[in-house]
Amino acid sequence: MLKVGIIGATGYVGAELFRLLLNHPKVKIEAISSVSYEGESISSIYKNFYGITNLICENQEDVIKKCDVIFAALPHGLSEEIANLVHKENKILIDLGADFRLEKEEDYKKWYNKDYKYKNLHKESIYALPEFNREKIKEYKIIANPGCYPTSIELALMPLLKNSLINLNNIICDSKSGATGAGRGLTLKSHYPELNENFSPYGIGGHRHTPEIEQCLSEIAEEKVQVTFTPHLLPINRGIISTIYCIPKKETKEKINLEEIHNLYTNFYKDEFFINILPLGDIASIKDVKYTNNCNISLHLNHRGDGIIIVSAIDNMVKGAAGQAIQNMNIVCGFEEKNGLFLVSPGH
Repeated sequence: MLKVGIIGATGYVGAELFRLLLNHPKVKIEAISSVSYEGESISSIYKNFYGITNLICENQEDVIKKCDVIFAALPHGLSEEIANLVHKENKILIDLGADFRLEKEEDYKKWYNKDYKYKNLHKESIYALPEFNREKIKEYKIIANPGCYPTSIELALMPLLKNSLINLNNIICDSKSGATGAGRGLTLKSHYPELNENFSPYGIGGHRHTPEIEQCLSEIAEEKVQVTFTPHLLPINRGIISTIYCIPKKETKEKINLEEIHNLYTNFYKDEFFINILPLGDIASIKDVKYTNNCNISLHLNHRGDGIIIVSAIDNMVKGAAGQAIQNMNIVCGFEEKNGLFLVSPGH
């Protein structure tokens, strides 16, 4: 059995990793850590683990020494030091934070106000969106798990970008997420009276996921892609829905119809277990992907018939975080990709 550890196990994403890894047939959760709860059991913090495990939160160094694969579920700025320790041990790090997602240090400094501390490690890391660069992922030991919003957007646009079918200079990405995306620490915007019976945009014109989205989409298209990205906070626990608006290139505008686009998507993702292209007329929704590693995509045209609208739904805690991290672990370790991730939504 592969020994895995979780650093940051008591955050929402860390606890989701713990929940999913308990059912993985090839791994054993060997050790966990939490700065806030060191010395306490995970079951005393999350009562859903009572009777299942009494694993105690240790310090980070012990987790790294005991485990073969380490998941870091931490805020930005905290994973580089862990990556350095893991690298010295020649082990695998799967980072669910932002520290290794951006290729250019100047972008990281601009959007996160930090410099790279271990510049050499960034050359040995990979942005790991499995459906895009699965074969390359196998060659790396520092895995940058994509962000939740970017995952929903990148998967939705990949077939059109790969086939050079849309204008690249202003794709509009209108995304909504449940409150777990804000993390376990309470902030004013996630405070119940602010969140309940409310629905609000945030980070308008300057959300930190923007450079990640543009970077990945540009790599997919092999040309520079620019997006207008606006996230919104929904008064629900989990889930992301992204509605994306794009315009066909002039030379292809007259040749494309919705049926052809649907066939393109269906064929593009025909071998992807976690990607579902819905029948024409259906609309992707959060409730159908809740608690799964799936991404449901529906395709539409605007009322004039000259613009493409894509709706993409994922669970931000699973495909947007913990599930995709396990999918990446499966790829790196040579396991069946859906191990531990054969999940069905309750549908409500």
